[in-house]
Amino acid sequence: MERRDPTAGVNADFSSRAFARAAIERLQPEAIVTEGGRLRRKLGAFDLIAVGLGTMIGGGIFTTIGPGILKAGPAIIVAYLLAGLASFFAALAYAELGAMVPIAGSAYTYAYATLGEVVAWIIGWDLILEYGVSAAPVAQQFSGYAQTALAAVGMVLPAWARDAHFSTDPAQLHVDVLGAAFVLVLSLLLAIGIRETATSNNAFVIVKIGALLVFIFAAVALVGIHPSYFTPLSPNGWGTGGFAGGNGLGIIPAAALVFFSYIGFDTATTTAEETRNPQRDVPLGVIGSLAIGTIVYCTVAFALVGIVPWQRVDQQAALAAAVAPLHNAFINVTIVVGALAGTTSVALTSLLGQTRIFFAMARDGLLPPAVARVNSRFGTPAATTMTTGVVVAVLTLVVPLDVLLELVNIGTFSAFIIVCAGVMWLRERRPELPRPFRSPAVPLFPFCGITLSLYLMTQGLGEFTWLRFLIWLVIGLGIYFAYGYRRATAARP
Repeated sequence: MERRDPTAGVNADFSSRAFARAAIERLQPEAIVTEGGRLRRKLGAFDLIAVGLGTMIGGGIFTTIGPGILKAGPAIIVAYLLAGLASFFAALAYAELGAMVPIAGSAYTYAYATLGEVVAWIIGWDLILEYGVSAAPVAQQFSGYAQTALAAVGMVLPAWARDAHFSTDPAQLHVDVLGAAFVLVLSLLLAIGIRETATSNNAFVIVKIGALLVFIFAAVALVGIHPSYFTPLSPNGWGTGGFAGGNGLGIIPAAALVFFSYIGFDTATTTAEETRNPQRDVPLGVIGSLAIGTIVYCTVAFALVGIVPWQRVDQQAALAAAVAPLHNAFINVTIVVGALAGTTSVALTSLLGQTRIFFAMARDGLLPPAVARVNSRFGTPAATTMTTGVVVAVLTLVVPLDVLLELVNIGTFSAFIIVCAGVMWLRERRPELPRPFRSPAVPLFPFCGITLSLYLMTQGLGEFTWLRFLIWLVIGLGIYFAYGYRRATAARP
């Protein structure tokens, strides 16, 4: 008589549950039934471009360009192009999947439809680094700029309330009061309504891009570009870092650093369920925001290197310091206002993206149902938004800036890899599905996106960042098997 493996059924059941995929046909707004209510469709293509730019242009360009130039010299422009190229390949994948699956969730939802439940959980857990955690350092950057502006009019906060530094010794404990309050105010705006949020964000985007244009004008017309400052173009070469060793100088480490500036163009996909025509507007929002952001970054980098020798670029406030010798009050104030508007819009749209991902995960059963409850008055997941805001405010209050920034890039790179892999999988397994937007050169472009993201992750990010990332993944998997594995509903009969 044939002997039967007693573990075969258990293993098959585990595999069918942990790697269950949500059918594309079910991941359509009209096919989804949500006990907590539906999100309201209020956004158009311009709003989505502004949401992407709102998350992209802000803390990254104002704070990473100085350290990036120290690593790459005038070749910082090449570093921005390299980081932009990795983002471009991912953007095409986001655009294709976002038009096919026009619901909240972004990379998390796309992974659920292609690579299975446990991979979706992992990427959803990683996206907390891209959206939730990244809002905290941006809020601290806002606090720094705001304190500079307040000091100019004689208002100075006590030393213990200026920045975040956690310590068990009460005498050494510092808290960023202004940054934490800033997060709570933005969370309240998000809870009130998506239309109000989008209108505010549109205004912030116009202000900060205007400030960068003023800087470019001042650099070209008032200071003047010095061609000699561009030689040698790459004083530190391509460079190595991360697992390759090296001193962390060069174009590759700089690209891994300034990649923080590109984080967020994919935020447009998290609002697909609140978009009037997602099949058209999501691809426009993703690709449009990335294209505009890349042009702005490279132009600002060119102007900065052209007016200041790269060795003398200020590491803390590169743009403001570069035009300070002009002693032009209008330009100086514009740069500060642009930095404040930039950090505000980045924090606002990061919190928006995080709450929508939580909303999608809860609707699929991977988080408690209360997380997906929509407020009947505001048409938003108001309770989840405020809870997320409180958590991010606590991080802003006590965790130092450099610690918060370390994990953001690696989480985003991992999301890019999953989305590119998802496009390749769907093209192979479900070629018959309608695709309102088709990414060109599949599988070449997605493969290039995966390869370039992996290269920047391993060559540009340090070992301690990888260790913290692996610890983060282990914690996430523990939560998944303790709750989500038992309760998930999106892809199971």
